[in-house]
Amino acid sequence: MNLQRMERMALPPQAAETLEDSLGLAAQTSREIRTLSHLLHPPLLEEAGLPSSLRWLVHGFAQRSAVEVRLDIADDLGRLSTELEITLFRIVQESLTNVHRHSGSPSASVRLRRSGPEVVVEIEDQGVGVPFEVCERLDVANPGAVGVGIAGMRERLSQLGGKLEILRASPGTLVRARIRSESP
Repeated sequence: MNLQRMERMALPPQAAETLEDSLGLAAQTSREIRTLSHLLHPPLLEEAGLPSSLRWLVHGFAQRSAVEVRLDIADDLGRLSTELEITLFRIVQESLTNVHRHSGSPSASVRLRRSGPEVVVEIEDQGVGVPFEVCERLDVANPGAVGVGIAGMRERLSQLGGKLEILRASPGTLVRARIRSESP
């Protein structure tokens, strides 16, 4: 509001230019915060469930990253608990971010299905793959041995009794999360 108030003032040309830049940065920051807020907790997740939210996530990710993503969601998935849907959404989100940042892959696939009492989500790319030395650290129980994103995915899953696997594919990487969707 202060910046907009300053627009009505008679300012020297250099100050007016700086003000215009500041207004543009404020507008861009506001848009990015709104986008980030939706990515952190998409309202669609509560309203329409995980499949619709994943479609929205994958579509937006593909547009922003130029990585083609194939999404395959089993028809029998149904609604899951809110906690479970948020966890699976976050795992797909973090995995796709890793595909974009690290793999160099032009494409990825996301598969979501039931396997008995478990829900399984797999994110696979055809990129450079996880380096051998990183694979060794992934098996270590020390959360600091891997990146924050992987540690966060592991922690979210372990709190719900799930398991995260990160495997070398040929080529690329496969991230698999397994979690019970029913009480034992």
